[in-house]
Amino acid sequence: MPFKPITTETKQKKESKKKEEEKKKQVKEQLVSLEEERTFREGTVAIRDLIAPSALRVESTFIQLGDTFLRTIFVITFPRYIAVGWSSPILNLNFTMDISMFFYPVPSGVILKQLKKKVGALQAQLSADAEKGAPRDPLRETALRDIEQLRDDLTQGIEHFFQFAFYVTLYSNSKEELDRITEDIENIFSSKLIYTKHVLYQSEQGFTSTLPLGIDELMVTFNMNSSPIASSFPFISSELTSDDGILYGVNRHNNSLIIFDRFSLQNANMVVFATSGAGKSYAVKLEVLRSLMFGVDIIIIDPEMEYVHLNEAVGGTYVNISLSSESKVNPFDLPRPVGQQISTEDVIRSAVISLKGLIRVMFGSLTPQEDSIMDRALLETYAKKDITSSSDLSTVEPPIMQDLLDILEGMEGADNLVLKLRKFTEGTFSGLFNSPTNVNMNNQLVVFSVRDLEDELRPMAIYNLINYIWNVVRSERKKRMLVIDEAWWLMTHEDSAKFIYALVKRARKYYLGVTTITQDVNDFLRSPYGQAIVTNSALQLLLRQSPASIDMIQKTFMLTEGEKYLLLESAVGEGIFFAGLKHAAIKVVASYTEDQLITSDPGQLLEIEKAKKEFEEEVMNNKNQTEQ
Repeated sequence: MPFKPITTETKQKKESKKKEEEKKKQVKEQLVSLEEERTFREGTVAIRDLIAPSALRVESTFIQLGDTFLRTIFVITFPRYIAVGWSSPILNLNFTMDISMFFYPVPSGVILKQLKKKVGALQAQLSADAEKGAPRDPLRETALRDIEQLRDDLTQGIEHFFQFAFYVTLYSNSKEELDRITEDIENIFSSKLIYTKHVLYQSEQGFTSTLPLGIDELMVTFNMNSSPIASSFPFISSELTSDDGILYGVNRHNNSLIIFDRFSLQNANMVVFATSGAGKSYAVKLEVLRSLMFGVDIIIIDPEMEYVHLNEAVGGTYVNISLSSESKVNPFDLPRPVGQQISTEDVIRSAVISLKGLIRVMFGSLTPQEDSIMDRALLETYAKKDITSSSDLSTVEPPIMQDLLDILEGMEGADNLVLKLRKFTEGTFSGLFNSPTNVNMNNQLVVFSVRDLEDELRPMAIYNLINYIWNVVRSERKKRMLVIDEAWWLMTHEDSAKFIYALVKRARKYYLGVTTITQDVNDFLRSPYGQAIVTNSALQLLLRQSPASIDMIQKTFMLTEGEKYLLLESAVGEGIFFAGLKHAAIKVVASYTEDQLITSDPGQLLEIEKAKKEFEEEVMNNKNQTEQ
C-alpha cells in the first residue's frame, strides 16, 4: 500500500470537523438545559401568573378582562380655546380609568411652511370677497389672526408644535354600567366643545395604548402648540391659599400653604374625623392656638384633659366638671339676648324644650304622659322664681333642680318622675345639676373638662355644658369657636344629637363656628343628625381612617379611589382638607414652640414635665445660693 502524505488541507478539514462536532455537542447540551429549565418553570408560579386575568375577550367596542369590562375613548378635535385644568372634572370622577397622553414633536420649519400656504389662501379669499363687495367673514378673519400669532411665536421660539393624542380607558363591572359611564364621559367632553369617539374594532389597540407601556397603537392625534398642551397637564390640585386666615398646613401635592379663614365661608362649622392617634386633637389645638392670635374667643369641651398645657400657656380658664367639683353649671340658666328683638316668652319656651331634652338623656326616655307633666312642671318651676313672659331676664335668678323636684312632688301622676329625679338632687349625682352657675366665662379661652365624670354621666354633662355655652353665645354676638371633642358621645342619644344639629345649624347667626371631633366615625355618621352636621359644616378635615369606616367616609364625602387609599395610608397629621367646594391633601405642620404646647404624645409630655421639674429645681437652687 502506497504511503499518502498528510497535507495541510487534510489537517484543516479534520480540525474543522472536530470543532463542528464540539459546537453541536454544546448546542445539544444547551437545548437539554433549556428544556430542563422550561420543565422546572412549568411547575412554578410567576408574578404575571398571579396578576393576569383568567380570560380576555375582545369585542368590536369593548374588551372583557376577566369579570371587568373596559372601553377606550379618544379625542378627535379640540376647540379654539381650552382653559387650564380642563381635564380636572374627568380626573375627579369617581370612576376607575386609565388616561394616556402622547406628544409627537413636529419641526417648526415644517409647520411654518404649511402655515405660510394657509395664510396665502386665507388672504386671497378675503381679498376676493372684498373685491366682490361680499360681507366680511369673521371666521376667516379670526383664523388669519390666530395663524399670524402662531407664526410669530414659532419663529421666536415662544411656542413649539406637537401632534397630541389623548386617550381614556374606562373600567366597569357590567356592560350596562360601561355604556352609562361612556355616555357620561362623552357628555363632559362635549360640554367643553371637545369631541370624542370610542373605539370600533380597535378595542385591543386602545387598551394597549393606555397601559403603562408607552406604546401608541391608535395614533389618533391633533395638531396643537405647546400652550394648550400645557393646560392639559392633569396633575393639578386646589389652591387654598388666601390673604386672610390662619395656617392649617401644607398642600402635599404642590407644597403651597393652606391658609384659610373659616368665618369667610357660608358657615364657620368644621368636622374632624380620624382614628385614634392620627393627630386630630393636635390639628385642632394648633388651629385654636393660631385663632387666639386673631382675637377669636375659644370654648372647648375636653373629655380627656388634652388641652390643659395649652390653656396654661395662654392664661385661659380651666373648668373641671365633676360630682365633687366646685365649678357648677345650672341647666336652668337663661340667655340674656342683647341687641335683638326676642320675646321673653320664646326664650322660656326654648329653655323648657332644651331641659326636656336633658331630662330624656338623664332618664333614658319619657312616656307621652310624663312628657306632658314635665312640660307643665318646668313652666311652673320658672314661674316659682317669678320668671314669666313679662320678666326682665337680666335681673332674674334662675331655679335649680331642687325647685323642679318640689313642683313635681305636688303634681298628680308624677311619682315615677320624682323617684328618678331625686337621684340628681339628694342621691349620688346631686353635685352635678343642683347648684347655681359659678363659672367665669370672661376669658378668651375657656376649657371645660369632663374627664373625672363616669361614662354614664358624660352625655348629660356635655349636653348641659353645650346648652349653657349656647345661652352665653346668644347673650352677646362676637367671633367665637366651640370645640366639642369626642362628639360621638352625644350621637348615642337622639335628643342630644338633635340638640347638636340645631346648634350647628343656627350657629352662623351668632358668629359661632362649631368644631366637632370624633374617632368613632361609624356611630357618628349612622345617625341622621350626624349626616346633617357634616352637611352643615363648610370645613371638613379627614385624617387617617380605619378600614372599618373608610367605605362610609368615601360615600359621605364622595371620595375617589385614590383619595380613599390616601386616607388609609396617611401618616400622623396627614389627610384631606375640605373648604367649601375645594379640597386638597394636607400635612399639618407646627413650629417647635407650638409643638411643645399642643402635643398629646405621652412620651413627649413626660420629657416636658421632666424638663420643667429640672428647671424649677435649678431656679430654687439659684435662689437659695443667692440668699446665702
